Amino acid sequence: MIYLDNAATTLRKPPEVAKAVVEAMEHMGNAGRGAYSESLGALRTIYWAREKLSNLFHGFGAMSIAFTANATQSLNTAILGSFKPGDHVITTALEHNSVLRPLYLLQEQGLKLTIVDADKNGKIKIDDIAAAICENTKGVVSTHVSNVTGNVVDIEKIGEICKKNNILFIVDASQSAGILDINMKEMNIDILCFTGHKALLGPQGTGGICVREGITIEPLLVGGSGMDSFSKYHPDKMPTSLEAGTINSHGIAGLLAALNYIEKIGIEELRKREEGLVKQFYQGVFGIPGVTIYGDFSEFPRGAIVSLNIRDYDSASVSDQLFDVYGISTRSGAHCAPLLHEALGTKEQGAVRFSFSSFNTEDEVRTAIEAVKELAKDEER
Repeated sequence: MIYLDNAATTLRKPPEVAKAVVEAMEHMGNAGRGAYSESLGALRTIYWAREKLSNLFHGFGAMSIAFTANATQSLNTAILGSFKPGDHVITTALEHNSVLRPLYLLQEQGLKLTIVDADKNGKIKIDDIAAAICENTKGVVSTHVSNVTGNVVDIEKIGEICKKNNILFIVDASQSAGILDINMKEMNIDILCFTGHKALLGPQGTGGICVREGITIEPLLVGGSGMDSFSKYHPDKMPTSLEAGTINSHGIAGLLAALNYIEKIGIEELRKREEGLVKQFYQGVFGIPGVTIYGDFSEFPRGAIVSLNIRDYDSASVSDQLFDVYGISTRSGAHCAPLLHEALGTKEQGAVRFSFSSFNTEDEVRTAIEAVKELAKDEER
């Protein structure tokens, strides 16, 4: 099987990731719930992971990182915990439903929402964000990399606009964390939401939120924290304020192993490998009669994603044939990004998404190119 659905989750992980999870399950207790070695060992592992992530994102120290189950929980926490009815928030048509749906929920309660349009190449104009700012604008929520086109958003420029206007900047780094450089300080990012199971190469069930100093987020969940048990109120200091209940220390142990791997190989090298595969695939399928490719491939770096359609053939059927006939795993449909598919004109058809990781090979890409050629030729008949 050739796995080309890495934008959904990276299937191929460094071998040390699974090893770390197994060892954690055998030896780790509940972090912060005891003074014995198994509990303290879990606490140390979690702290080291916080530290690695803060360094990776040029954040604000280990205690600025709170762990969640995934980027969806992180984004819900950031959005629902930062805005209230009457506030005005700006977002983009590129967003995943994990951004849109919390905002729609708040909109029903009285939030004013502006959504910046995307063009036919799936790009937005940053100036449109600046133009949308008004007196009661409280924040901007933007993805860093589109999960449909792989286009990169200039979050540094958006961060400058937000800082100038003293408004909150929340970034969805689901498709960029671990493969693109992120500097929260230089990019003026207030809240960074990420998941561990994509380019960070960690286990599913891991994610997190990195919060700038001085920013307060109302918790999505409250409950046990291992401290202040007689208080009626959940602790208000990071990271405990955003971590109610037992966190996934076994998964975080695997994430720490993945972070060590990324540190050893280097983000630049991992990105270079992915870019080579993306360029190879794009150049191989570009110009095939009947094949439409979505996104802007004139600029790199970009996400390791190429989405396409073959004439008016249903994207789900193409994806099925890719797997049934060629053993290639892809993702079809709307990719939980409905507004972007409307902008691309693919609302009904969806698109077939090929997404790569550094664990893919040039031979796998060549096979995928030939598969697209054959399917396009068969459909032409």
